Amino acid sequence: MTESLSGEIVDVSLDFVTEDRAGRTTTIRHPLATFFHLFFRVGAIVAYLFCDWFSRSFILCFLLVIALLSCDFWSVKNVTGRLLVGLRWWNQIDEDGRSQWVFEAKKSGDSSGTEAEAQIFWLGLIICPLVWTAFFFTTLFSFEIKWLALVVVGISLQAANLYGYLRCKAGEQEKLPKSAAQYLGQQFIQKPDIIFGIL
Repeated sequence: MTESLSGEIVDVSLDFVTEDRAGRTTTIRHPLATFFHLFFRVGAIVAYLFCDWFSRSFILCFLLVIALLSCDFWSVKNVTGRLLVGLRWWNQIDEDGRSQWVFEAKKSGDSSGTEAEAQIFWLGLIICPLVWTAFFFTTLFSFEIKWLALVVVGISLQAANLYGYLRCKAGEQEKLPKSAAQYLGQQFIQKPDIIFGIL
């Protein structure tokens, strides 16, 4: 709302999103969120691959990649998922001390990101854990055990976000009974390779 020269309040709507003939939005509504959704993910992969070229210190490389992975985990979980696809998830502790996972999806009438943003979000969310899994096997077979812990952290953080958003997208209440959801969550914590084989 803005005030005109005559003093009356005029409702002005600024529409930065254009729609094509099919009614789909074709531009990016949240460019900063889209940038950081990919920046931290790709930055961690690039730092892992090329950090040895710039520094011989394993500790410095390890900390840089962990910092990028942590920033990625936080930004995807708390910001970009909500803005780009209208999904969010979190863990809360009850009064009884039990851990509960909460998965939320936007209502059908709410507007969040555009189709282009949703595609970027899901591609980044799915491709990067696959890249870290490939790093795991190359590290394992090249016997560079010192990097194995870093790769496992990368897989864990990337897979946790992927799992959370897949659960949000599927809808916990619609697709899985509560007991099945709890069983699946326990199996994910105890044996994550079985769950990813199913997905």
